[in-house]
Amino acid sequence: MPAARIVPCPQCGKPVEWSDASRYRPFCSERCKLIDLGAWASERYRIPGSESSEPDDSSGEPPER
Repeated sequence: MPAARIVPCPQCGKPVEWSDASRYRPFCSERCKLIDLGAWASERYRIPGSESSEPDDSSGEPPER
């Protein structure tokens, strides 16, 4: 049987065994998992790119036809 793979927790860096026994993999705990989820929800993780050339229609009015 191959040795279990050990990976670092993406949040805190603690070693985590990559197996079915690791309930929150790739995270070490529910806490680290929720911290990461909160970062996504608050849009801290972004993909770099250029600004959109389309105007931002935040007026709430329907588009003209």
